[in-house]
Amino acid sequence: MRLDASGPARLPPVAPGLRIGLYGGSFNPAHLGHRHVSLVALKRLRLDRIWWMVTPGNPLKDRGELAAIDRRVERAAQIADHPRIAVTDFESRIGARYTRQTLEFLTRRNPALRFVWIMGADSLATFHRWQGFFEIAGLMPMAIVDRPGFTLTAPAARAARALAPWRIPETEAASLPDRAPPAWVFLHGPRSTLSSTALRAKPGGPA
Repeated sequence: MRLDASGPARLPPVAPGLRIGLYGGSFNPAHLGHRHVSLVALKRLRLDRIWWMVTPGNPLKDRGELAAIDRRVERAAQIADHPRIAVTDFESRIGARYTRQTLEFLTRRNPALRFVWIMGADSLATFHRWQGFFEIAGLMPMAIVDRPGFTLTAPAARAARALAPWRIPETEAASLPDRAPPAWVFLHGPRSTLSSTALRAKPGGPA
């Protein structure tokens, strides 16, 4: 399905040339681990902004435990609490079901922006199962932020091996937004142990 890039999408405000990190997920619920990943990316990639893209739902996950999107967006905004992090649910408004559709929409809609796709190392471990993962890598540069338990396994995962020729040294991470895709970097450093799954499992629900 090809999405119309000309209609209203209620995107965060932008200006030509901005370096914007895109961090998508269910945020069910958002937590300080998401904020940690974002702050690492802002600093290491020298980004101007990060958009938290709260998705309608992940095709690879059970939607039975998925909270209403308005509630997830509200909590995400409370957790983000940063002038350079914007929270948006535009994917639900344009009818996107897959990340590839979203990134195609954004690159057509905003050709003057320099986007970077951001995800945790746990997502890289299953990236080969995403629809059109190789096409996603060809749409914009990608930054992978380390997560506990995935430091060694994620870079050895199926998608990472397929994309290995385009991995850049971590010392060149700041140049990533200016590179033509495919290009990606794995960012090591302090890691957050928080997870949405663990928070949902706590007595009384998300904390």
